[in-house]
Amino acid sequence: QVQLVESGGGLVQPGGSLRLSCAMSGSIFTGYAMGWYRQTPGKQRELVARVTLSGGTNYADSVKGRFTISRDNAKNTVYLQMNSLKPEDTAVYYCNAVRTIMSTVYNYWGQGTQVTVAS
Repeated sequence: QVQLVESGGGLVQPGGSLRLSCAMSGSIFTGYAMGWYRQTPGKQRELVARVTLSGGTNYADSVKGRFTISRDNAKNTVYLQMNSLKPEDTAVYYCNAVRTIMSTVYNYWGQGTQVTVAS
């Protein structure tokens, strides 16, 4: 059973930084594309950043130049470094793992970690 455990959320002032971590257990980490999503009350969950099996990345326009996603395959962990945080970055951040095998998509989510940007 795949488990994703996020950590690193919290309260930070505008302009500050946080680093989120997501550790995977129960499967082979290198077989999954990993991503970070976020959600605020009343809104749909949105993609923040994604890293492929080969390390390619893509970002939401709203976080380009401020957030960096990376993966450490030796530690089965994906990170989201968030700099220059803004109040509009406040959300619950979810880790996601996706793998496709023989046309079947395996999609897993973490429990979420709250990020609050406020003075």
